[in-house]
Amino acid sequence: MIIEGERVLLIDERGRRYLVKAGKKQLQTNLGIINLGEAIGKEPGERLRSHLGKEFVLLRPSIVDYLQKIRRVPQIMLPKDAAQIIAHTGVGPGSLVVEGGTGSGSLTIFLGNLVRPGGRVVSYEVREDFAKLAEENISIAGLSKIVTVKLRDIYGGIDEQSVDLVTLDLPQPERVLPHAEHALKHGGYLSVFAPCVEHLQRLYRDLQNFNFTNTKTIECLVREFEVNTNCTRPSTRMIAHTGYLTFARRL
Repeated sequence: MIIEGERVLLIDERGRRYLVKAGKKQLQTNLGIINLGEAIGKEPGERLRSHLGKEFVLLRPSIVDYLQKIRRVPQIMLPKDAAQIIAHTGVGPGSLVVEGGTGSGSLTIFLGNLVRPGGRVVSYEVREDFAKLAEENISIAGLSKIVTVKLRDIYGGIDEQSVDLVTLDLPQPERVLPHAEHALKHGGYLSVFAPCVEHLQRLYRDLQNFNFTNTKTIECLVREFEVNTNCTRPSTRMIAHTGYLTFARRL
């Protein structure tokens, strides 16, 4: 049953989604005005009607909905890349993760959802405006008890010890290598997102000076398919290069 103040997802007949709070407010759409107070006491799957008689399906939002609806200022890491971090590091419930470069908090939320219960994500961000925005997004996603945003420069050091994963999205990731080596548990993972080859060259040059092994770099490309009755084919558009992902393991 939906309670007052709970965040809910409304989906209209076109598939458009609205992330809102159940309460004494109205949602104005081009399919009519919805009284959000009518969501209180209903179950997921029930319908709300606008003043024009249009139906909206009521659901509880998933973490995917939060990630798609968060407010963004800096560019976020896309799900295709975030998923590769999980696939190559095995981060899960109970893990301790340190992130360098919070941005809008997209990857932070993705990781925070995965490490609960019992895990933690600590994210370092040097820009106060980014840190504030990320904290707002993290709170909306219900992860404030799991995720901590530190207004600190990770180039200056990492406070946490026995870390399972250090993940970086920074202009000079090689500057964090000594801190990551010190913070990671033996067998822990380093993940680095880099937009350009030049970042990789500097990273690989310096990695050989630290206790890391199994270093590899990948690029993830995603192309959807257009499925129709008489013609099914790859989409003419795709999400191609966003960045290179490098993984290494602490010895």
